[in-house]
Amino acid sequence: GYTTSSTIIDSPLVFKIKSEQEFWEPRNYDLEFKGPVTLRNALSHSRNIITIKILQDIGIDYVMHYARRLGITSPLDRNFSLALGSSGVSLLELTRAYAVFANRGVMVEPLFITHLRDRDGTLLEENIPKVTQVISPQTAYLVVSLLTSVVEEGTGKKVRALQRPCAGKTGTTNEVRDAWFIGFTPDLIAGAWVGFDDEKPLGKRETGAVAASPIWLTFMKEVLEGTPTKNFSIPEGI
Repeated sequence: GYTTSSTIIDSPLVFKIKSEQEFWEPRNYDLEFKGPVTLRNALSHSRNIITIKILQDIGIDYVMHYARRLGITSPLDRNFSLALGSSGVSLLELTRAYAVFANRGVMVEPLFITHLRDRDGTLLEENIPKVTQVISPQTAYLVVSLLTSVVEEGTGKKVRALQRPCAGKTGTTNEVRDAWFIGFTPDLIAGAWVGFDDEKPLGKRETGAVAASPIWLTFMKEVLEGTPTKNFSIPEGI
């Protein structure tokens, strides 16, 4: 098992693909290797190699099972590139999955229509969210703690300008074709994705930190204006 302070070695990896002549050599974004790195620091700075090594250790089936529990329904690739987000998922799926951590381990089915009223105010239809406890509040809080570090000291630090407790994660796909930021406060979660329909590259360095997190920040600043600042609550057992 891992704790948030577990140390993993950030060092080169090479995988054979089908034949002796084909290789996959995953890289970190900065093309560097940092040696011993804590899990918290690795997540904060998006160290790809560390993520792959953890997947090797805990197993692809375990990760896929966990993804399903968190509400990911899209097909997932059964290989080590799964650790880097090689499988395509929707913005709604990913935001719903992160919401489990924000919501103390409870998964909520998204609602697009909460209720309908006629012009006289009579309630015609009301939809109640379906909620399911899918992981423990303690596990959820540990992930929130890790994702808070992403904002405090890692790739998500641009959103510190929100000036209230928040957590989140940047994401960038190969050749900078997609830029992501999923983030949340104790009360609200939002996701931002930037990309082209034909999957052409966004441009050099247009990462999740650069292209997506400012959109999230602008939205959240406006939506949360005038609301009280809250801290993430810590469950018993932490």
